[in-house]
Formats: sequence, C-alpha cells, structure tokens
Amino acid sequence: MSYRVPTRDEHLAAGAPKRILALDGGGLRGILTLRLLAKVETLLRARHGGAPDFRLCHYYDLIAGTSTGAIIAAALAQGMAVEDLSHRYMELGSKVFAKSRFRLGLFRARYDKQKLVDELKTIFGEETRLGGEELRTGLLVVTKRMDTGSPWPLGNAPGRYSRPRAGATWIPNFEYRLWQVVRASTAAPVFFQPERIRIAEQPGRQPVDGEFVDGGVSPHNNPSLQALMYATIGGYREDPSSRWETGADKLFLTSVGTGRGGPAKGGSKVAAKQGVAALVALMDDCSAQVETMMQWMSSSSGAREIDSEIGNLENDHLAGEPLLTYRRFDVPLTAASVESLLPGRLDARAIATLADMDRPENMQALYDLGDAADLATDADFPAEFDLPAA
Repeated sequence: MSYRVPTRDEHLAAGAPKRILALDGGGLRGILTLRLLAKVETLLRARHGGAPDFRLCHYYDLIAGTSTGAIIAAALAQGMAVEDLSHRYMELGSKVFAKSRFRLGLFRARYDKQKLVDELKTIFGEETRLGGEELRTGLLVVTKRMDTGSPWPLGNAPGRYSRPRAGATWIPNFEYRLWQVVRASTAAPVFFQPERIRIAEQPGRQPVDGEFVDGGVSPHNNPSLQALMYATIGGYREDPSSRWETGADKLFLTSVGTGRGGPAKGGSKVAAKQGVAALVALMDDCSAQVETMMQWMSSSSGAREIDSEIGNLENDHLAGEPLLTYRRFDVPLTAASVESLLPGRLDARAIATLADMDRPENMQALYDLGDAADLATDADFPAEFDLPAA
C-alpha cells in the first residue's frame, strides 16, 4: 500500500486538506449512484497505487447520505467495496420492495419495514453504534423528526450530544444503533412506516421517543450543503475549534445523484398519488436548490447549467472566493439521455418509469446507465487532495 490510511479520528479531526462524499436519496435509483461510484473508486485506487484493498473510506474524511444514500454511505464508511455493495444492493432492492396487493400505501405503508430492518441489521450489525469503531471514517446520516418538524443530521464527529453528560436525560447520539439511524433516514412517507428511536429517559418518568421519517423530506435530499455545514460549523462539534477550514485548496466535496428526472407530465385524480407526486417534486426542487448553492460557493469545473438565466455560476462566488472545490456526478433520466447511453434498449414507457423510486424491475437498466455514463475522470480529483504517501 503506497499511501497512509488515516484512522477514523484522524479523518474527523481538524486540518487540511479534507474530502467529503455526499450521496443523494432516491429509493432504488441508488443503484445508479453505486455504478457512478464504481468509476470513482477505480480512479482513486489507481491514483493511490492500485492495491485491491483500496476503499473510498480511506480517501474520504466524511461520507454523508440521505435515505438510500444513507445506506450506501454507512456501508462505505464501514469499509465495503463499491462492487460488493452493488451486488448486495441489487439483492436488497428485490426483497424490500416486493409488491403486495394488500399494501397500496393508502391506509398503511406500501412496504413492510421489517424486511428492510432485517437487511440493515445484516449489513451493519444489530449492535453496531453510531459512535462505534466499525465505522472507519466520518459518517453523516440525514434524518427528520416528524414529531418536531426539524431535520436531524446524525454523525460520528464528536458533538455536544454525542457522549453522556452528568445530569442529562437524553441518550447520547453515539449510542444509537447504526441500523436504526439508517432506517430512520429511509422511512419515506407512504412507502414505509416512521422509525421510532428512544432519545431520552429518566427513572420514574415516561421515556421519550422521536418519530423519524426519510431525510429526503427535509431540504437535504441532496446532502451536500448539510455535509458542508456539519464539517465547518463549530456548533456541530464538541470542540468548536475542530471544525474544518474552508478554501478551494482545503476542502473537496464530491456529490453523486440518483438520476435527474424531467418535469412530471399530467397528474392523477387519486389524492394519495397526487400527494406522493407533490412530495417527490418538492424533494427535486430542494435538491436543485442545493446544487445551485454548491456551485455558487465553490470552484466547480464542468458544473451544469442551472437554467438559461444564471448559467453554471462559474464566475459567481457567494463569499467572493470559492469556499471549496466541488464536483457533481449525475445522469439525466430523460428520453434523449437514456437513448444516447443505452441506444435501442428501452421504449418510451420504460424510460418514463425510471425516475420512480420503488421499481425493482428498473434496477438493471439503472445499473447499466450508471456504467455507461462513465462520468468521473482523473482530472475531477485535484492532486492536492491525494492521500499522503506511506
């Protein structure tokens, strides 16, 4: 091995340069994320000597994810290889999202949460904690408290609520089970029941449970901005001086999507379906806004054109100069894009369903789209962010 692998605590400590990986939510479209990441892992492995045991958790100091991105982020942070995780994800999708005529998402959740719970326990371990040493780098999982309406970013950087305090009744975040934190981030309304996590208890009093739903219904379905805040805002740290520095040569963030759908056509007369469509549209709007903000704050070669009015923001910097270096990899799920990548493979009806979050039958096509896109290049990873030699 021609590079030195940082410890988890070294990954999380202050110092520069630092590297963040942020993974969007999007249901089973997460398989597209994984195939885009396969190219990233291949490139970075070659950059660092080509050893087969290279992992993304060696390179990235913080891996953040929302919803399906949280599953991928936590698995990568534990040291899984992208290829292994891709195979596991294909199996998980067909098990967890099996359709049932008794579950239509009208009066109860569309899918049985127990199947997902069983898979998460198998992947992460039933007793693994958020603060556990099984995590080999920084991890951030975006969740939302439905009972309070507030986003809850839960990570393993030492923060003010991470460890026990004398007289405190709340349960330290580091003691939350990892599978349960990830399950909370994937509890998409309509699709799955909320996840209840015990957050406070005191002898003689009723314990307090938080009701958590998918982090994608917060503004952070694309967790890039939340990850940047978590890394650089002192309030998220037990020791505020341990926050990371900003600057184009100090902070590098890679953002990976689950496929970018076009605007919805028409609408359903069924109220429940209208609600789901409105929720998905809101998630897409929030993700687009995050992407705009990230390009506005960063040095971002190859950034996409947000719209015809503001362009790609290459000459605009919110702080006067870039706060970070930023790369975004995603694939449009439009007919033109899909046909260019997989010519003659899918008809118009099949392409129209690719943006759906719960279709196991689409997973192979999404897998192949991610491979065919081949987006990441060596130039996307500046040399100043390479790991130091051993």
